[in-house]
Amino acid sequence: MRYMVMLTMRSDVGPPPPELVEAMDVAMSEAVGSGLLIDAGGLMGDHATTFTLRSGVLARVDGPFAEAKEVVGGYSVLDVRSHEEAVEGARRMMQIHLDHWPGWEGSCEVRRISGREEGPPTS
Repeated sequence: MRYMVMLTMRSDVGPPPPELVEAMDVAMSEAVGSGLLIDAGGLMGDHATTFTLRSGVLARVDGPFAEAKEVVGGYSVLDVRSHEEAVEGARRMMQIHLDHWPGWEGSCEVRRISGREEGPPTS
């Protein structure tokens, strides 16, 4: 099963400290080597485009969005045997942030990715 893990944080946190970058590099290298991590990356905040569809009107808004208080700052795609294995991978990533970025606050969401063979999610 594949899972998407999304890391959300305040939009004004600034760049991560070098200690966090080094620790994440080690953890991600190990996760790729074990087959757990399929893909991961940070999401750049310098430019974004959002499309909305409301009341039959499609609108495009280009950013950066200064009014955004929280942003999705990173993601990873995991290949795991169970939801709990995905949750544990996310917990380890959050622990690395706790250990190597003093004062950082954020959240992490873990969601299963439905496969083509499953069709669209039903709930």
